Amino acid sequence: MLLVHGRGASAGDILSLADELDGDDLFDARSSMGFAYLAPQAAGSTWYPQRFLAPLEQNEPWLSSALSAIDRVIRSIQSAGIPNERIMLLGFSQGACLALEYAARHARRYGGVVGLSGGLIGPVLHPERYPGSFSGAPVFLGCSDIDPHIPLQRVKGSAAHLKKMGADVTARIYPGMGHTVNDEELEIVRKMMANTAG
Repeated sequence: MLLVHGRGASAGDILSLADELDGDDLFDARSSMGFAYLAPQAAGSTWYPQRFLAPLEQNEPWLSSALSAIDRVIRSIQSAGIPNERIMLLGFSQGACLALEYAARHARRYGGVVGLSGGLIGPVLHPERYPGSFSGAPVFLGCSDIDPHIPLQRVKGSAAHLKKMGADVTARIYPGMGHTVNDEELEIVRKMMANTAG
């Protein structure tokens, strides 16, 4: 699983989520398969300087550099012999936006894609920027309806667009939650992990 941290956070912060996700009862006792967690670190703890809804050019060259950093990690996982359908991407906040944007630009049958409080990047969603197909890959989007950083309409629009790209999308909107992660979201991710490892 590739974990992508949010603005002002660190790789260590997002890696702490692994402790909540990786329980002894997650996998069948007969299986020796578990998850390795990889988390790149953004320079200055920020992947790109402006809001994710800003015009793309205002976040360049940082956005392209961030997407390349994610791509390098994915390629290293692939070169280790891990197939795409066993690779999961998960991000929170700015990291969720980056993980979703990377996955949409490099659509394939991932083991799972998780955007916790995030959406696709840019002021308007342009289908031509995302020509590929997810081929049924599971995607989960979870967010508050009043998140101060992530507009509800962008979450819904991202979910609809990813579904059009062939993803098996689950979206959960939590009334009044704020900018955080809740227990139900973690449980959904655990189930995705079990399916990916099984």
